[in-house]
Amino acid sequence: MRAENLQIKQNARTLRTIVQIALLFKEQFEIQNPMEQLTLTTPALLFSAISLLLLAYTNRFLAYAQIVRNLHARFKDDPSHILLGQIKNLRRRLILTRNMQILGISSLLLCVLVMFLIYVEYTLVAEVLFGIALVLLVLSLAISVLEIQISVKALDLHLSDMEELE
Repeated sequence: MRAENLQIKQNARTLRTIVQIALLFKEQFEIQNPMEQLTLTTPALLFSAISLLLLAYTNRFLAYAQIVRNLHARFKDDPSHILLGQIKNLRRRLILTRNMQILGISSLLLCVLVMFLIYVEYTLVAEVLFGIALVLLVLSLAISVLEIQISVKALDLHLSDMEELE
């Protein structure tokens, strides 16, 4: 019986200590929580960055569209496996560029929605959606890095063909 009482007291002390530590962390988190400062200007800062990214993505897409048209005309005149490989590579890059654009546009739309939610004082929802907008932007940039690597590999193939001729 005495051992059980001693165990209960020890468990109570441990629980009390855990609660005190949790309260300290909660106080610490509340003091340092940067999302308490989410204002209309925070998501608005992303507008210029996202707009420039979308402009770059659109320019890349237009360049690919022109290359595809040229390759299509060349392939109709002289079908070859090399051109077919280039067309497949461009198709993959176009899909990646489309996904980059969709994620970037979604991030921008969420930033607009976040600004509205801040305006109507739904801050918790605004904070969550702002976090999602940031994740979408990061994903868009990550896909952009992948697409750049594929583009560089394609250019390396062209350069290696020229080096072999020397």
